[in-house]
Amino acid sequence: MASPAPLPPAKADPGARLVLAEHLLACESAVACARAVVEWLARRHGASTACVGPGDGAGASVCLASEGLTGAQQAALARAWDTQGSPLAAFRTRPGARWLAADAVEGAAMPGGFLAVPLGRSGAPAAALLVVGLPGPVVPEDVAWVASCAGPLLARQLTSDARAPRRPEPDRLLRRVINAVSDPVLLTDSDGTLLFANARAEGLLVAGPDASPGRTRAVELNQRLFRETLAQGGTSVHRREVPLVDPLEGMDLLFELVTTPVLAPDGPSVVVSVLRNLTDLGRATQALGESYRQLRATEREARSERHRLDRVLDSVADPIILTDPAGGMVMMNDPAERLFAWPHEEGPGGEPTLRRVRANDALFASFLANLLGPVNAGVSRWKSQLTLDDPSTGAPVPMEAMANKVLGDGGELTGIVTVFHDRTEVLERARLLERVKEVSSELEARVQSATAELAEQNEKLRRQAIQLEQASAAKSQFLANMSHEFRTPLNAILGYTNMLLQGVSGEMTPPQRRNLTRIDSNGRHLLEVINEILDITRIEAGRMPLHLSDFGIPELLQEVMAEMDPIIARSKLTVDSRLDEGLPGVWSDRQKVKQIVLNLLSNALKFTHEGGVHVAAEYQNATGTVAISVKDTGIGIDVSNQEKIFEDFQQVDSSPTRAYGGTGLGLSICRRLAAMLGGRVSLQSAPGQGSTFTLHFPRRARRT
Repeated sequence: MASPAPLPPAKADPGARLVLAEHLLACESAVACARAVVEWLARRHGASTACVGPGDGAGASVCLASEGLTGAQQAALARAWDTQGSPLAAFRTRPGARWLAADAVEGAAMPGGFLAVPLGRSGAPAAALLVVGLPGPVVPEDVAWVASCAGPLLARQLTSDARAPRRPEPDRLLRRVINAVSDPVLLTDSDGTLLFANARAEGLLVAGPDASPGRTRAVELNQRLFRETLAQGGTSVHRREVPLVDPLEGMDLLFELVTTPVLAPDGPSVVVSVLRNLTDLGRATQALGESYRQLRATEREARSERHRLDRVLDSVADPIILTDPAGGMVMMNDPAERLFAWPHEEGPGGEPTLRRVRANDALFASFLANLLGPVNAGVSRWKSQLTLDDPSTGAPVPMEAMANKVLGDGGELTGIVTVFHDRTEVLERARLLERVKEVSSELEARVQSATAELAEQNEKLRRQAIQLEQASAAKSQFLANMSHEFRTPLNAILGYTNMLLQGVSGEMTPPQRRNLTRIDSNGRHLLEVINEILDITRIEAGRMPLHLSDFGIPELLQEVMAEMDPIIARSKLTVDSRLDEGLPGVWSDRQKVKQIVLNLLSNALKFTHEGGVHVAAEYQNATGTVAISVKDTGIGIDVSNQEKIFEDFQQVDSSPTRAYGGTGLGLSICRRLAAMLGGRVSLQSAPGQGSTFTLHFPRRARRT
C-alpha cells in the first residue's frame, strides 16, 4: 500500500491546503484520512481535535484519530456518537456545524467548549464526526474547508473499509515484519527503558554477556545518547539527530530519531522510536557540491530551510529606482532601465518603444505623486499595483510597487527608493491554484490529471527556487563589490578632511572648521555603514575567511577596554570586568571575537544612561565553550523585539524620529560572525531592567 506524502505545516495559505488535499487523495483508508485531517487542524489551531466514526465490522464507533485527548475522552466521544438522545447523536442526521459547551459530553470535557462538525456526502446521513476544541461558536474558514473536502472522501473510504475483509495479524508475523525493516525500530517506556527492539536496533543498543569490552562500552555510550535524545521529546511526534557509534567497526554514525508516543492496550504510555541512518546520505550530499553538503535531517532543520527559502524569494533582484525629493530619477538598476530608460540603439525607428517608455514614466510619476503630495506628508511608505508595458514587446507587465522615503539626519527628505516586484508569477500561480481547486472538486473522476499537474507545478517551483537562490548570491556579490568601490573614495575624502582640520593647508575660520567637522563626522558614519554592509555581503557571498590562532581571553578584553576607554570616559558609567580563574587559551579567529565583544560593549554604553556595564568571561568545561557576557543596566528590550534586533537593518524603534541612531546591522553581524565561529549570541533582557548579551563559542574552532 502506497503511503501519502508528509503533511506540511498547517498554515492558512492556499499552498498548505493544496498539499493537504493531495495528501487526502493519496490516503487509502478511513483511518489514514482521519489522521491527516486531525493532525493538520491540531497544528493549525493548537487545540484538541478528534474524528469519531464506525469501528471494524458492525461494532461500536471508535475514535479514528485524535490529538490532545486522553483514552477516556476518546471513549466518551465514541459512546456519545452511538447513544441515542446524546448531544452528538443528533449530528448523524442534522447538517451543519454547531458549538457545544465544555461539559456537553460526560467524560470528555474540553476547556472552553468544542465545535462539532458532521462529515459525509451532501444530502446523506453523516458518516463521521469532527470535534475541534474551540472557545467560541464561530466556524473557522479552514475547518469548514476541511469538512467540505474530506467529508465525501471519508464517507467513501468508510464504506470501502466496511466491505474489505479484516484479519488480525499475529504477533509473530508482526515481529518478523519489524525485524525485516532495515532501520532500527525500538519500543520503550516513558523513562527510556527498552521493551522491544528489532535486529538492527539490538546491534546498536544491546550487548550480550559474551560481548567484548569495546563493544560493551560502545553500546553503553549509544544507550546514554539515545536516552538523552529521547528525553527531549514531548507528547507528539518528534524528530531529533542523535550521533551513535558502530559497535563492530567503531565508526561514528549519524541517525535521525523519529519518536511517536502511543497508548498501549493495557493503559501505560509507550514510545515507538525509529532510527534513520543519515551517515551515507550526508557523505553523498557533501560530494555533490557546496550547496548540498549539509543535509538537514530533523523537522526543526527542515523548517529552518523552508524559512531560508522564503527569505530568498523575498530578496529577488527586482527593478529599483532612486529619485530625488522632486520625483526626478537619480539612479536605477538594470531591470529598471529595461522598463524606464530609452534604448538609444533603437535608432529613429524605435518610436513605439519610446512611446511605451514615456507611458511607464508617466505612470510612475503618478504613483510617486501619492507619496509626495501634501495629504500624505507624514506617510513614509506607499504601496500600489501598476501595470507597465514591456518597451521591447509591448506586453503588459503587472507590477507591485513599494516606495519608501529616505530621510536625512535632520528628518528632511533626501530621496525616495522604489522597488518593483513582478506579479506575473503570482497571478499565474493564483490562476493555477484556482484551476487545481476546481479539479479537486471532481475528486475521483479527475484525481490522476490533478496529481500530474501538481507534480509539474512543484517541479517548476523547485527550479525557480534554485534560480532565485542564485540571483540572491549574485546580489550579495554585487553589494560586496560596490561597498569596496564606495570605501576607496570615501577614505580619500576623510583623509583630506582630516588634513584640512589639522591645518595642513593653513588656518581656517570657525565656520569652515565647523563645516569640515560635520563632513568628517558624517563621512565616518557613512564609512561605518559601508563597512557593516561589506561585512554582511562578504558573509552572504562566502568571502569572509577565518584566521585561526591561539590567544588569551584576558589580553583580548584588556585591548577592548583600552579601545573603548574614550567612550567609557564620556559616558560616566561604571564599567568593570570579571574573569574566571584558570581561563584557558583559545584557538579561534581573534579579530572576529574582538569585533563581536566591541559591538556588544558599544551597544551597552549607547543604551545605558545610568548605572554601569559588567563584562564577564568563563569557560564551560562540560560543553568545551567560552562564554563572554556584557551586562548593562540600560533601557532593556521587550520579548517581542528580542529576535527582531538580530535581523538586518532592524531596530526596536525604526521610525525616522527614533532616539537612537545606527544602521541596525551590528547585532546581525555579531550573530553571523558567531555562527562562523561555530557559536551563537544569546540575549536576556526585560524593559527597564537592562540587557545581557552573551557570546558562546567553542574553545577550539573547526576550520571550514
